[in-house]
Amino acid sequence: MTDTENNYKDSTNLTKWVRYMLYAQIVVALIAIASNFLEYQLLSDYQNGVYTSQEKAVADGEASDQRQQMVGLIYLAVFIISGFLILRWIHRANYNARQLGAKDMKFTPGWSIGYYFIPILTLWKPFQAMKEIWKASHYPNNWSNEKAGSILGLWWFLWIVSNMLGQAVFRMSTGAEELQELMNLNIITQISDALGIPLALVTLSIINSIYKAQCVAYESANK
Repeated sequence: MTDTENNYKDSTNLTKWVRYMLYAQIVVALIAIASNFLEYQLLSDYQNGVYTSQEKAVADGEASDQRQQMVGLIYLAVFIISGFLILRWIHRANYNARQLGAKDMKFTPGWSIGYYFIPILTLWKPFQAMKEIWKASHYPNNWSNEKAGSILGLWWFLWIVSNMLGQAVFRMSTGAEELQELMNLNIITQISDALGIPLALVTLSIINSIYKAQCVAYESANK
């Protein structure tokens, strides 16, 4: 049995669950967009004076709030679970790249995910770590001289913009009280939710590519 066989950790099940959660992100994002659209319509009706009955207006508002809270809780649960699994997958991918023969990698498995939690450094270090994992997985014997897939740049752009929108939504939500402020918040939230769909798809593509590359390298090393 080779050293690769001894130390390499199969990530098939982990990759499968990451895929499931990314699909779940897309489904929940679509549900959130639809729910936010309904809320926007309600706010527009309030603004335009459509309601002639205050009781009806209050009842519809409460129903909308309950729906939004439920969708929000589901969205949060999916985000936390998928985030945990993706970080675990990145840690595993970095580790396995080393077992497949990649030498002198700058990012350890721990720091490949640790930089996501460090202010300022989180703006570029996780991208560099993922770029290194990509190259080391596709070209384990000569990774430093190779180029990473261009999709990584798109992934990080979407990630940064998504985080900026998320922060904007949070700041606006703490002070939005007037109808127009709530409508503006709703629009930004819908844009943020919509952006989460291509981000999930690009992340899925990257994970599939790295996983397949590591499987091929592992099989090649143990023939």
